Amino acid sequence: MPMPPAGGTPGNPPFYEVFGERYHVLPDSAGYAEQGVASWYGREFHGRRTSNGEVYDMYALSAAHKTLPLPTRARVTNIATGKSIVVRINDRGPFKKGRLIDLSYAAARELGFVNAGTAMVEVEALDAAAAHAAAAPAPRPPQLMFVQVGAFAQQQNATDLKRRLEARGLGNVVIRYDARTQPALYRVRVGPVRDAAEFDAVVDRVGLLEASTPRLVVEPVEAANAPSGGQGLPGG
Repeated sequence: MPMPPAGGTPGNPPFYEVFGERYHVLPDSAGYAEQGVASWYGREFHGRRTSNGEVYDMYALSAAHKTLPLPTRARVTNIATGKSIVVRINDRGPFKKGRLIDLSYAAARELGFVNAGTAMVEVEALDAAAAHAAAAPAPRPPQLMFVQVGAFAQQQNATDLKRRLEARGLGNVVIRYDARTQPALYRVRVGPVRDAAEFDAVVDRVGLLEASTPRLVVEPVEAANAPSGGQGLPGG
């Protein structure tokens, strides 16, 4: 991984730049939780120094993240399977667009995506007590993944976007009514998608419409199978 300049605690400058992009390191990891695409890195970096000065071991459960303070322990969950592991984040990256976290080879193997190369995951930072309790996290029920491409207070705006997406050849476009927000929102989603590759393909096609920035959301299976007008679905 490219190494940002040191300052204070190794690997934790207030900000750093890689490939012309500026990243601001979070002051702490409390409450951090995010969903996105995980990739992995292995033999090319094995034995090299990580951003906080430790030696990268591809067979240890470690990871690289762009903005979490180093080191941070985090629970990483494969959304498609519900399998979770705890990793030690001690490096910076990944710097490829659209990637949230880079896992070690061993971590990717535990989560079952070494061959696929990427997976949709949830990353949750853990405090010391939570990290100890999560040493052997229980599997979660699998959830379905969707690409959310818009959220509107007016139903007509959501319907218009749905028609535009379908005119571009996108199938499985649904509108979810979320009454928990003020005002209530009509959320336009595409899916479910199977994996990170399908997520990226949908994002690329949505980009041609110059719609709002697409993002990953997950729904419990029972919610995803409810009629499109159902209320109380996970909003994200």
